[in-house]
Amino acid sequence: MARSVWKGPFVDGYLLKKAEAVRASGRSDIIRTWSRRSTVLPQFVGITFGVYNGHKFIPVLVTENMIGHKFGEFSPTRTFYGHTADKRARRG
Repeated sequence: MARSVWKGPFVDGYLLKKAEAVRASGRSDIIRTWSRRSTVLPQFVGITFGVYNGHKFIPVLVTENMIGHKFGEFSPTRTFYGHTADKRARRG
C-alpha cells in the first residue's frame, strides 16, 4: 500500500541535516546511511550517498531521475548468480 499524499514523503531527519551540511561545506563527502526506506528529495540531487545493503555501503550519486524513489531501490541486497543448470537436460 502506498503512503498517503497528505503525509508527504518519508525521509529520516538526520539525512536532511547531513545533506544540508554537505551542501553548505561545498565538499563532495559521501553520506553513509542505513535508511533504505527514505525517499529521495530534490535537495539530494548531486550528493553521493552510501546506502547500506546489509553487507557494505553502495555509493549512489543522486540524479533528477531518482526523485520520488527510495534509496533501497538503488542498492540491491541480493546477488543473482544465474539460474542453476538443469542436470537432466545436460545428460541427454
